[in-house]
Amino acid sequence: MQFSPYTMKNNRPIGVFDSGLGGLTVVKQLTALLPHEDIIYLGDTARVPYGPRAEETIKRFSEENTRFLLSKKVKLIVIACNTASAMAGAYLKNKYKEIQIFEVISPASKEAAKSGKYIGVIGTRGTISNGAYEKSIRKYLPNAKIWTKACPLFVPIIEEGEAGSPAMKLIVKDYLGELKTSKIDTLIMGCTHYPIIKNLILKEVGKKVKIIDPGIPVAKEVSEYLIKNKMENDKKTKGNKEFYVTDITARFAEVGEMFLGENIKGKLKKASL
Repeated sequence: MQFSPYTMKNNRPIGVFDSGLGGLTVVKQLTALLPHEDIIYLGDTARVPYGPRAEETIKRFSEENTRFLLSKKVKLIVIACNTASAMAGAYLKNKYKEIQIFEVISPASKEAAKSGKYIGVIGTRGTISNGAYEKSIRKYLPNAKIWTKACPLFVPIIEEGEAGSPAMKLIVKDYLGELKTSKIDTLIMGCTHYPIIKNLILKEVGKKVKIIDPGIPVAKEVSEYLIKNKMENDKKTKGNKEFYVTDITARFAEVGEMFLGENIKGKLKKASL
């Protein structure tokens, strides 16, 4: 067997990257399922958001993020960004075959296909315009009825700490009104920020609609992969987390804590890509 500089070892960390800090909702799910795993997180806060950017730009940014995590000797990588998953996931998997790369779209699509036939997808403009969720869902459920909706105002309002504000409630109602009348039975939250407003979304579309948080199914896939390949960290203590960002402000720590549910003040490190 040919030696690779990225030969997997059980005690190596899991690498996770996102365009900003929303991907910490994925880290939260990974931690819940894999409490003994070490995690290195990279948020590209200097260049957030990715949603409005061109595909080639997102591929370049995502490749730089991947190289950073590889330099940290991670054992696998999770793309915790729907836009990067949609526009750069296949590209990264093809280029970096020496390491297993997970994205959030396929696991969420598979979960949605199990749940129902009338599926709604909400996300950034980049994720929705790419059509990646529609293609992915139809791999698992060819006859699915799919409705998509770009919700560009959700992210900035959430990051301003106004997730429960009257303005957010009105915008949720406005964005999701069309999906509600379409009688969907399943809704994919196609952005890592959206779990923060899950209750508002559920209230608008109705409790009968199953809400898919992509962080949950991708965490399950990572867990299954580690078990199958005997790559679990065998330590009995709580896993360590390292947080890197490409730009640091005091506000980022507050936003990060909102997504992760843990105190990360003073724990953010500057990353140079």
